Amino acid sequence: MSAQPANPNVPPDHVSIEIDGVPMTAPKGSMIIQAADKAGIPIPRFCYHDKLSVAANCRMCLVEIEKMPKPAPACATPVMDGMKVATRSDKALKSQRNVMEFLLINHPLDCPVCDQGGECELQDLSMGYGRSISRFAERKRVVPDEDIGPLVATEMTRCIQCTRCVRFTGEVAGTYELGGMYRGENLQIGTYDGKPLTTELSGNVIDVCPVGALVDKVYQFRARPWELIARESVSFHDALGSNLYHHIRRGLVMRTVPRTNEAVNECWLSDRDRFSRDGLYADDRATVPMVKEAGQWREASWEEAVARSAQILRENGADRLGVLVHPATSNEEGALLARLAEAAGTGNLDHRIGQLDLSDAAVAEPFEMPVCEFSTADVVVIIGSNLRHELPLLHARVRRAWMSGAKVHVVNPVDFDFTFDVASKRIVAPSRIANELAGQALRDAANGGSRAVVIVGALAENGLHAASIRKAAREFADAIGARLCRVPQGANAVGLTRLGVLPASRDAQAMLSDARSAYLLYGIEPGLDFGDIPTALRALGGAQVVAFSHYACASTRAVADIILPIGLLPEIDASMTNLEGTIQGARAGGKLPGYARPGWRVLRALGGEINADGFDFTDLDGLRAGMQERDVVPAAGRAPDADGAGLEVAVSTAIYRSDATVRRSPSLQAHPLNIAPRAVVNPEDAGRIGISQGDTAKLATRDGTATLPLEVSAKVAAGTVWIERGHGATAPLGAGRVELGRA
Repeated sequence: MSAQPANPNVPPDHVSIEIDGVPMTAPKGSMIIQAADKAGIPIPRFCYHDKLSVAANCRMCLVEIEKMPKPAPACATPVMDGMKVATRSDKALKSQRNVMEFLLINHPLDCPVCDQGGECELQDLSMGYGRSISRFAERKRVVPDEDIGPLVATEMTRCIQCTRCVRFTGEVAGTYELGGMYRGENLQIGTYDGKPLTTELSGNVIDVCPVGALVDKVYQFRARPWELIARESVSFHDALGSNLYHHIRRGLVMRTVPRTNEAVNECWLSDRDRFSRDGLYADDRATVPMVKEAGQWREASWEEAVARSAQILRENGADRLGVLVHPATSNEEGALLARLAEAAGTGNLDHRIGQLDLSDAAVAEPFEMPVCEFSTADVVVIIGSNLRHELPLLHARVRRAWMSGAKVHVVNPVDFDFTFDVASKRIVAPSRIANELAGQALRDAANGGSRAVVIVGALAENGLHAASIRKAAREFADAIGARLCRVPQGANAVGLTRLGVLPASRDAQAMLSDARSAYLLYGIEPGLDFGDIPTALRALGGAQVVAFSHYACASTRAVADIILPIGLLPEIDASMTNLEGTIQGARAGGKLPGYARPGWRVLRALGGEINADGFDFTDLDGLRAGMQERDVVPAAGRAPDADGAGLEVAVSTAIYRSDATVRRSPSLQAHPLNIAPRAVVNPEDAGRIGISQGDTAKLATRDGTATLPLEVSAKVAAGTVWIERGHGATAPLGAGRVELGRA
């Protein structure tokens, strides 16, 4: 007897099912709730989340299935060919209403004052599935709250034990910091040890919590959801460009939440992107144009400040002028800066302010592997990067690849903490990274993958040996058939590169080591943002400086002659180009403080003052219409001097000291990951020098000295001292080897 012919309308590896009378197909092995969601058929749920494993413990998604005597959870019941499901039958609705009644037995009735009110999943579903009165007359249980850090507030009496937060910290964050304690009605969600959350993704537990048990501690009680206006924006703290919404109340950014984009950040957001909003309203925010006269600052009108800035540009044109741009500057501002430099006749224009070795004329390049494919990589090689702090959400994708069987190999000067196991690691001094990549042993270990990727991070890109590491990484990737992904050093480094914010003559280091008579600084905090801060401050201190600035900080006031206050990304309409080369737009949300203006408007006024070409537009649309990519190939810079006595320096950026806005966020500065500045050395070096854990060490370079607490750890390669930049205490060191001794 012949086999039954296959249904031509059913795709391969799919089955035919029916939900609420609607015929459809669904992939084999998928769950009923997934098929219903795809068809737009609503099924109530609390514990189910499409990015987390199935727990099936809330039972809110019970549905009726033909020929099954009992209702079944839609989140944990696989589809089967010919299955007929009813989500709104009497049996299904009765089951869902009974579950809702049980959930509300112990839930506090504080909806009118609850800080989750108006955006609570339990509140919404109880309106449709809850009873008008409660049959429960006993006392409700009370769960003590737990202090889990400066970012997330707890109201655990509201918890319905959906375990979404537990699964998030275990599966996505990889820190396993939350779990269930006790049993039955005594079950509680907590951290076991009472310590604060240390994951860099902790704010996402706020989003996944369907009730008000975990809420934004910084935003709590400051506004109601119906008072807020959402504005689309992107992150400007790393090159991933996470998509997000700023929630605005009366012109103030009250909170930041993720905006789903599966190709970039999925539905997650790093704590740095979520909580840095505090920094927008720092006390030293630049709010009014200022000019310096006889060493004293005074407020000025925009007309006076722009006219004085134009005078400095006219008096110091051509090679006497240097234009230094922060790599998180928007595309629109970058395009105008390139035009302004051209009008001033200078080729001294650069955004690569943190990179010390540009002897290979390296520029930011888009990733060769799309971010969404990192989760399916089978071989990942991480070179010179604390990836977990540098790109938290990319690190999470690498973790997912590891959970699927990928092999991760690491070449670093520091054995950084990751949330995945590594198949091999080579912890060597920065000068030896290139040699390790050229070695056959590593190539053999990393070979054999069909979806291999090599990641080169900030520690490699910004160090004294960057050029040799970039060359070796390219050869290594070609040898194992991997795609090379060099992390752009700045949120918009790729966009600024495309728009020609690059030197036709002197690069950033060259125009600082050989000081110019005048500088235009754009969005830079001079005392903390440069790769070689002592050299930068010496050059700026002896020149005339026009500072387009978000903050009137002490270091800006020390070197600048004019401060022009400009808006940050959450306050302006702009576009940014992320590490994939994708242009993403941001809408103005928060109001500009005081007399600050969008940077493009100030640049337009300055360009008009010096009669420059390309500044005759009247609005942002006119500016964008004239924007075009520039093919600028920068000349190779001078190789830095990496020789000398002392220890090599491995410099990474502290996770919450990466830019001026993050550094001014009180909540992030209180985070456990924000560790005080210190010097970390290998035990061999500590024993040889005669210093030990807890000592105060003196570090000396050719440019300056610093006094830091000493930490001794075998995680640091021998012959290396590891410090984190972004702190005032480490800024005086500059570049070069370090002589280490007891203070």
